[in-house]
Amino acid sequence: MNESNCGWHFHDEYSKRYHDERWCKVVHDDHELFAILIMEMMSVGLSWSLILKREEGLRKTIDHLDPEVIANYDEKKEEELLFNPYISKNRRKIHAMVNNAKAFLKVQEEFTSFDRYIWSFTSFKVIDHQVRDIKEVPTISDLSIQVSKDLKRRGFTFLGPTIVYSFMQSIGIYNDHTITCPYR
Repeated sequence: MNESNCGWHFHDEYSKRYHDERWCKVVHDDHELFAILIMEMMSVGLSWSLILKREEGLRKTIDHLDPEVIANYDEKKEEELLFNPYISKNRRKIHAMVNNAKAFLKVQEEFTSFDRYIWSFTSFKVIDHQVRDIKEVPTISDLSIQVSKDLKRRGFTFLGPTIVYSFMQSIGIYNDHTITCPYR
């Protein structure tokens, strides 16, 4: 395929559509915030393109990535997920997904929504990095380190600063589209 104004190299339609329609776009829906958090976590060690290709199947076969349902998965259900063709065959990731659903619900209870919690780190404002070249975009920030530490303190696992930075891009806290990109 082609290259975007941001310098992304598109190898498939999934990546192009994600860049153009979803990346760095503001998300406030708690259900979608959880789904994106899980997809980001599942992407560790895999290509984001592969996660996007599997997304529809992942959502359908894992109870639409509903944290209330996933929080109740037991060991038997976790074992079944090892055979799900849309999910990484990684026990630690599967267990982290269940664990993070429980932690997510606790955050919702404490803050009334995960949205309120995650966006409070920026006083509910988008951080627009105004990048001129995609090479200027970091993979980690002081904020992603702070949020990662706080998530861990609240019981989340498998969410280091790099994954958290990517998550914050995915939900629009960070706008890292280049200033010339028509999709910013």
